[in-house]
Amino acid sequence: MEQAEIGLIGLGVMGSNLALNIAEKGNRIAVFNRSPEATRKFFAEAGDLQGQIVPCETLEEFVAAIRPPRPIIIMIKAGEPVDQQMAALKPYLSAGDIMIDAGNANFRDTMRRFDSLKDSDLTFIGMGVSGGEEGARHGPSIMVGGTEESWKRVEKVLTSISAKFNNDPCVAWLGENGAGHFVKTIHNGIEYADMQMIAEIYGILRDGLGMSAQEIGEVFGRWNTGRLNSYLIEITEKVLKAADPVSGEAMVDMIVDRAGQKGTGKWSVIEAQNMGVAATAIEAAVAGRILSSQKSEREAAEKILGLPASADAPKDREVFLADLENALLAAKIGAYAQGFAVMSAASAEFNWNLPMPTIARIWRAGCIIRSQFLDEITSAFTKDPDVNLIVTPAFADMVKETDGALRRVVSYAVLSGLPVPALSSALAYFDAYRRGRGTANLIQAQRDFFGAHGFERVDGLDRPHGPWGSGLSQG
Repeated sequence: MEQAEIGLIGLGVMGSNLALNIAEKGNRIAVFNRSPEATRKFFAEAGDLQGQIVPCETLEEFVAAIRPPRPIIIMIKAGEPVDQQMAALKPYLSAGDIMIDAGNANFRDTMRRFDSLKDSDLTFIGMGVSGGEEGARHGPSIMVGGTEESWKRVEKVLTSISAKFNNDPCVAWLGENGAGHFVKTIHNGIEYADMQMIAEIYGILRDGLGMSAQEIGEVFGRWNTGRLNSYLIEITEKVLKAADPVSGEAMVDMIVDRAGQKGTGKWSVIEAQNMGVAATAIEAAVAGRILSSQKSEREAAEKILGLPASADAPKDREVFLADLENALLAAKIGAYAQGFAVMSAASAEFNWNLPMPTIARIWRAGCIIRSQFLDEITSAFTKDPDVNLIVTPAFADMVKETDGALRRVVSYAVLSGLPVPALSSALAYFDAYRRGRGTANLIQAQRDFFGAHGFERVDGLDRPHGPWGSGLSQG
């Protein structure tokens, strides 16, 4: 029997869809699941693609079915289960074989796994896959981290299954060890911020302007034809216009306002802090989800504190809607700028040499944060990959054009008691980043006062302590 070009372990929703995508693109694939019944069910339901699929019920049979050097995708729950699966696989593998973690792994786990194999004949790829189950089935954005040699072994298959933007495949090798999973983590951090900002705009339209879900859906539909054109705006329109088949009410109004998270947003925030990079919009989005989970506490607090009085409604609704559109654009630029700044810092920290234009390019299709202006981000970073996005010529012009609208929207929300943590953090980021003289001189003076930490002087003199003496306070 002809050997498979690649193998896949884990036939859950994502694994099954990815395997079908691989088979559909003409690649012979061996599949294995811990439960043989799941393997048999998957194969029985594969229809016309059965000829490209080799179902296996033991690991030994599975490994033997793949052409060496064997690339094996592991698509199971992140964390300890991946380590356990790797340990179970190792006895059957040969020199040059490649284990590929395609789940939402913490990149530090990926680096550890990569290093654990460095003295063996085996290697490891950490592969970020974005696009959800639809992307897995029909074309995801794929971010690969590992050796260049291992990338070349899987390049043909991964290119064939990736999303395409104007026939350009949305897949790339981004660097060694954890590079691919790190980029996927930051992708998800930006996704958190983007979704939070959209939800805040929705809140202003619902609670500030008193619009129905259907009316708000119409607004997002109009915005999706302009500069905000993106996957998230597109699905927001569809979500808001959908009716609940049980009650007949707007589906979104029947959903409890409590959002979950799986960890990648939190990891983005932690790594931003580790790198010393301000990623305030992502931080605000993660905090927003945490607060959303405290539903009973929020309801109790509303009874005790009440809600603030709303500001006067905007006199011209259409003008205010234009402000909301521009405010969302400005805030999104801030979130993307912060995400790319974190990746730039990590690239230097881990010697990855992350290709910023390539990252923007492979996010243009297949992934959740795909949007119209990723083309412009690609162009901006092609000209200067080391600069903050908001000071590149094209985006500086956009920020100057739209930050007034963001200021007006945040002001209205604050005066109306409508929480907009991500929008306001983006505005504060712009204001802090572009102010040449800030207020940290006072913080440095305080630190020197209580801890003799020293400071730099504006005149360059070598007198690193103030005249307040020592021992006045401890801290």
